[in-house]
Amino acid sequence: MRTDLSRVLKHLTRPLQESHVKTYARMLLRGLDHCHSLNIMHRDVKPANLLISPSGILKLGDFGLATIYVGPNKSYSHQVATRAPELLYGSRSYDQSVDMWSAGCVIAEMLNHSPLFPGENDIDQLHTVLKALGSPTQDNWPGVRKLPDYNKITFTKMNPVPMNQLVPNASPHAIDLLSKLLVYDSEKRYTAKQALQHPFFHTEPYAVHYSELQLPQQPSPPSQQQLQQQQQPIET
Repeated sequence: MRTDLSRVLKHLTRPLQESHVKTYARMLLRGLDHCHSLNIMHRDVKPANLLISPSGILKLGDFGLATIYVGPNKSYSHQVATRAPELLYGSRSYDQSVDMWSAGCVIAEMLNHSPLFPGENDIDQLHTVLKALGSPTQDNWPGVRKLPDYNKITFTKMNPVPMNQLVPNASPHAIDLLSKLLVYDSEKRYTAKQALQHPFFHTEPYAVHYSELQLPQQPSPPSQQQLQQQQQPIET
């Protein structure tokens, strides 16, 4: 696995074609569906951890923050890389839906060619999320006021921005899928299995075969002669 999605996006001169986004997104969601079927929460889904083989196959990597989901009564750390809004408010009771928030962010980044919710720290990132999705309320996020840090962090009231303005180059099906993943209420957030069944993946332009994906050029590995020269002692 000589590259990752982060490097692929970095070397692009323009956003990915939607057919290519579908290919990457489908492989990501299949990996998450498999993990979640085994009760594994990855908790660090981001482009740099989505490894890509020379043939274009994407695989989930870096399970250093992963843990087993054992049920709603278990307390989990909120100090993880995944920045789902419930974690930004200090929740310690969450499930695999935090990975689905991250998956939505990755798909949006592929479509926009830039992160959807950039932030220098947790507070800044939470503010960015609220500016996009609007202020959380009991209607759009039942139980939000009970989260540990809800009363510690206050912002002025903000109205939501339509998803098609946040991701202006996306198709209607892509917008609809993102609206099912990037929602405050984790119980309404799509699972990986539901996302894979969304019309986004079953309408034109269809996903290309992974072998058709354009990957950044990789330097050729050093020859045996070059390795031997590197290992020779330097005369002084």
